Amino acid sequence: MKELLKRIPKVDYFLNDKDLLFLLGDKPRYLLLKAIRDVLDEVRQDILSGKKVEPEPDFLKEKIKQKLKGFLRPKLHRVINATGVVLHTNLGRAVISEEVAEYLKELITGYSNLEYDLQKGRRGLRYRNLEWILKELTGAEDVCVVNNNAGAVLLVLSALSKGKEVVVSRGELIEIGGSFRIPEVMEQSGAILKEVGTTNKTHLRDYENAISENTGLLLKVHTSNYKIMGFTASVSTEELVRLGKKYGIPVYEDLGSGSFIDVRKIGLSYEPTVQDVLKAGVDVVSFSGDKLLGGAQAGIILGKKQYLERIKKHPLNRALRIDKMTLAVLENTLVYYLDEKLAFEKVPTWRLLSQTQEEIKRKAEKLIQLLKEKNFPARISLVQDTSEVGGGALPTQQLPTWCVAVHLSPERLDEVLRGQEIPVIGRIKNNLYLLDMRTVMPSEISALSEILLKAANSVKMV
Repeated sequence: MKELLKRIPKVDYFLNDKDLLFLLGDKPRYLLLKAIRDVLDEVRQDILSGKKVEPEPDFLKEKIKQKLKGFLRPKLHRVINATGVVLHTNLGRAVISEEVAEYLKELITGYSNLEYDLQKGRRGLRYRNLEWILKELTGAEDVCVVNNNAGAVLLVLSALSKGKEVVVSRGELIEIGGSFRIPEVMEQSGAILKEVGTTNKTHLRDYENAISENTGLLLKVHTSNYKIMGFTASVSTEELVRLGKKYGIPVYEDLGSGSFIDVRKIGLSYEPTVQDVLKAGVDVVSFSGDKLLGGAQAGIILGKKQYLERIKKHPLNRALRIDKMTLAVLENTLVYYLDEKLAFEKVPTWRLLSQTQEEIKRKAEKLIQLLKEKNFPARISLVQDTSEVGGGALPTQQLPTWCVAVHLSPERLDEVLRGQEIPVIGRIKNNLYLLDMRTVMPSEISALSEILLKAANSVKMV
């Protein structure tokens, strides 16, 4: 053991190695130093624990290389989404277009007029950059945008109903990802929860009977991430608006994954659009910017000016405000909605959702062809299945799709693919590893074939 420990090279032996320095490039030297120390410490511990280790320089150098590569690689990096879930929360939700990305690069590598009014030559408001387009698209009187829709809900409730009762149906007391629950947000905002109706049935009279002198808000929460089926009843937005007007109480709807396009145009079941909700007369509506809208993560709040002014002046608004990158992505994505045809072409979310079966099948056949040309070492087949919208949107909708099935140990293949330089995330179903081609970009197919070949050879060798 002592002899093996003596044979471990010193740190300096590797610190000036040309190959390691070339790999390091222009990154801080500290990363190489840490990689060397970590590897030498690991080998030292292995020897002390009785493991059979030969501390040869070439062996250690290779381990240092792998460790250094891990340090040099950002922890947040691109993956190939072959799950078929278009708005995959764990994989970054909405993809932005190449055109928007190019504009973003130009914006963030220099200064910008984020809060500077170029016409007046003095400080301006960052929301002004989004006001015009959101008003044009929806007819809303005023606009406020924060960092996500959970923040939007908290801000609206804090600004409009702190210390007041908020009347909401029991069937709409939702929980979304990350244990974000409406009752808990309400408590945090200082609003008082007033539940009405039952889980499956709520009537207009339930809301009306709950109204008192301390009622501050009538809240409707769109159940965008689940559906209640069967013996059910709910109050429409229009009915709630009429009730609110009768008693002089504002109505707020949390739309969740708001859309500017009627999803029935791509063969899905009806979901209310942002325009629908505003036309119904609500005083305030909020929704996400990175779900069906297809932009950056944000909480967009629209509505009547008298309520939006209170919301914008609330101290929480500054704590939740968006940065220049979010603002730029949103503005440049929203512009496409001025021409719906362009939105389907240029907003990746809608392009992926509206793909035809023929388009998806062609991508699958291209991947299979490339794999066969590379003498892929396992059986592959074309399989019909269904995709999902994801992101808590349209939960019951199944989108017909085509997948490439790889007939290898699915668990092992999944593990190996996740460990590639460009990780691939597919899905396992019926003991098959499936690559859903709906969410694989045409530009990714060639790279995907190479990654699959490398991964399959690794699996076959085990």
